[in-house]
Amino acid sequence: MSRHIQIMDTTLRDGEQTQGVSFAPAEKVNLAKALLELLRVDRIEVASARVSSGEREAVVNINQWAAAHGLADCIEVLGFVDHSKSVDWIVGTGGRVMNLLTKGSEKHCREQLGKTLEQHVDEILRTVAYAREQGLRVNAYLEDWSNGYRDSRDYVYAMMDALKDCGIEHFMLPDTLGVMSPHEVHASLSDMCARYPEQQFDFHPHNDYGLATANVMEAVRAGVSAVHCTVNCLGERAGNASLAEISVALRDKLGVDLAIDESYIVQLSDMVESFSGKRVPANAPIVGADVFTQTAGIHADGDQKGGLYETRLSPERFARKRSYALGKMSGKASLAKNLEALGLDLSEENQKKVLARIVKLGDSKAQITADDLPFIIADVLESRNYHHIKLLNCSVTSGLDLESTVSIRVEVDGDIERGAGSGNGGFDAFIDAISRVMAPRNYTLPELLDFEVRIPRGGHTNALTECVITWDVNGAEYKTRGVHSNQVFAAILATLRMINLQLHERNSAGGVLAKLTSSRGS
Repeated sequence: MSRHIQIMDTTLRDGEQTQGVSFAPAEKVNLAKALLELLRVDRIEVASARVSSGEREAVVNINQWAAAHGLADCIEVLGFVDHSKSVDWIVGTGGRVMNLLTKGSEKHCREQLGKTLEQHVDEILRTVAYAREQGLRVNAYLEDWSNGYRDSRDYVYAMMDALKDCGIEHFMLPDTLGVMSPHEVHASLSDMCARYPEQQFDFHPHNDYGLATANVMEAVRAGVSAVHCTVNCLGERAGNASLAEISVALRDKLGVDLAIDESYIVQLSDMVESFSGKRVPANAPIVGADVFTQTAGIHADGDQKGGLYETRLSPERFARKRSYALGKMSGKASLAKNLEALGLDLSEENQKKVLARIVKLGDSKAQITADDLPFIIADVLESRNYHHIKLLNCSVTSGLDLESTVSIRVEVDGDIERGAGSGNGGFDAFIDAISRVMAPRNYTLPELLDFEVRIPRGGHTNALTECVITWDVNGAEYKTRGVHSNQVFAAILATLRMINLQLHERNSAGGVLAKLTSSRGS
């Protein structure tokens, strides 16, 4: 199937029917520009006529920009069967295309409008004639067409027979309540396209059953010339068809010709997410944060050995990169892929050490990212595995305008010790507690000269934390590092490393610390 299918995006109109979403005029203008110039959708529906002064401001600005760039006929506004009111509003904003909302089901016509089909058709023809006199192009929605076709095909046929020659360019057939299955879509639209071969039909799906993308594919198979969608599935209830999903499915699975530039899909998704305040699920196809991340080590191994887990749906198509998650399911290949991306080279022995630390951190449910990896590597490679003191349990309690308290249980050279302390913050309370535990062993911590805490550049609140403490050891500066998802515990680990080094020095001829330069960490 090589024919061209138009993509009509209605994020700025139908997308605003999402609960809690209302785009500011400036946001609408920027999204309209990006949809047409960057993503290159064929048409966009930007507003409903006569809604508000803010809506009018946005439409005026969009139309002025579009006219200056030869895109005026790509801008569409929803209008109503009200003779001149919607038409005059659209013309007054500089618009050229009206999408007229008509009733595509007998039930809606009879019960909502209180009119017969003949009365409704007369008013539609009157509105269309006036719109064309004012220079507007006209498309028509047959609202609730899916239920209307199911309940009374004669009503739908009679409506089409009455309107097919009045100058309407696109008849837009909505599955307004998202009730259709792919089989129903194909059967009904095949019938419509065969019965009215001279007409251009658009399909406007909703996603209440999670079938919108599949339904779009069947609509295209049936012969429609255009399909409607929104960015990030915005829309009433479960939303509309996803622009990202249908673009990729139509191109890859049906081989249709689309104007869409896929490399901007994620950028538009990010813009809409920011302006709408509706977050995109991490596992959303194409645009989700995690959809090009391999978690299982066996998958990373397969990719490394020959791209065994790669598909046509590659991240490069969408200006993204594949990543390999680090955690308890990581294997050597997962680590190798991340090291390669960072330009780092480690010996096999050191890779085993780093991987063991990653698995341990992952087993404690810490989220590990590629940005955390340099911290982990530095922590592992610069450490010496002295275990004179081990932290077995630690409870930290802090409160606003209250002293922090700490309870600890540690193993010191085989003996189990317990202690408690208080202080100005969790770390200060730990220092008090550990000092009380170590005092009977004639040990005193060296003076703390500097304390630095940081997370990876661009890291999130759940990123690993690196704490580097600088100590005064017999007049020389020495640094120890701790890495943990909790910054207090990162500082505690850095402190325990200092204690381990000094306890080891007591039992080592020549002294460990004396041989180390002050610029090296441990």
